[in-house]
Amino acid sequence: MRLNRYISHNSKYSRREADRLIEDGEVTINRKVVKEFGYMVEDGDFVEVKGRAIKRRTELTMVVYNKPKGVLVTKRDDRGRTTIYHKLPGKFRHFIPVGRLDYASEGVLILTDSPDVAEKLMRSALPRTYNLKIDKPLTQEMRDAMRDGLVLSDARAGAHAYSSITSMEFAPFDGYELRSEGKSFTKLRVTISEGQNRELRRFFAHFGAEVLDLKRVAFGDIGLNNLPTNKTRYYTRREYSDLYDYLKQLDRSKLKKEQKIKEKLEEEYRAKKLDEKKRAKIERKREARKKAKREAKGK
Repeated sequence: MRLNRYISHNSKYSRREADRLIEDGEVTINRKVVKEFGYMVEDGDFVEVKGRAIKRRTELTMVVYNKPKGVLVTKRDDRGRTTIYHKLPGKFRHFIPVGRLDYASEGVLILTDSPDVAEKLMRSALPRTYNLKIDKPLTQEMRDAMRDGLVLSDARAGAHAYSSITSMEFAPFDGYELRSEGKSFTKLRVTISEGQNRELRRFFAHFGAEVLDLKRVAFGDIGLNNLPTNKTRYYTRREYSDLYDYLKQLDRSKLKKEQKIKEKLEEEYRAKKLDEKKRAKIERKREARKKAKREAKGK
């Protein structure tokens, strides 16, 4: 894990604060000052910040939070806006959000004290289900794009004003359900398997529609279970069991991919060696013919 992320995930410091600490020479690894943000922390590295050890958290606790609107999913905001850590109980101060919900969105936000689990779930293809309302009737073009996917070279509409992401590719939606429709609005329930930056707002903005309300109601099989807004709950025993099964499945899948890559590399290596042997054999024959010609001329 990159050094700045390691510090942020395993301490009270935000990512930006970690960057400043590294830059100021306040971070040591194995008793030596390190000023590289991208240093990859490995097992066995002894990391200290201002002389205090930063230990990798190994316990696993999963929390579901019903995020309200008007709250940022970040540890610090330069503009002084409210973050989830202002709202959450202090015991969750070090917890890591699995993905993001933007400032104006609400609903299911999973948090964990395990950086590894957070990373795996963020990168997973687990379905994310949302209830949303747009300010236009649903068009056939929208339906087609939800079914077939969409590639935008300019995906700035619907994005945050300061976003550096200008293009985006949208995979086909896992599904959608029309909940209600009027002359000037449509209410939908949609399920996608990605978590890109303001993905749904950008998607509908391409068709000239503004997302008026956006609430995530499920992440995988994790729902709110009647959890009130701005409240938290721990995973149930069944949810923990399902999570462990899913993580094992991911690990098995990773091992299979690694094995396939290894086998492919070995096959390429054998083919290369065989090719080298063939070329060497051809070269030996060529040299033998040249030698025979020289000897014939000498006679």
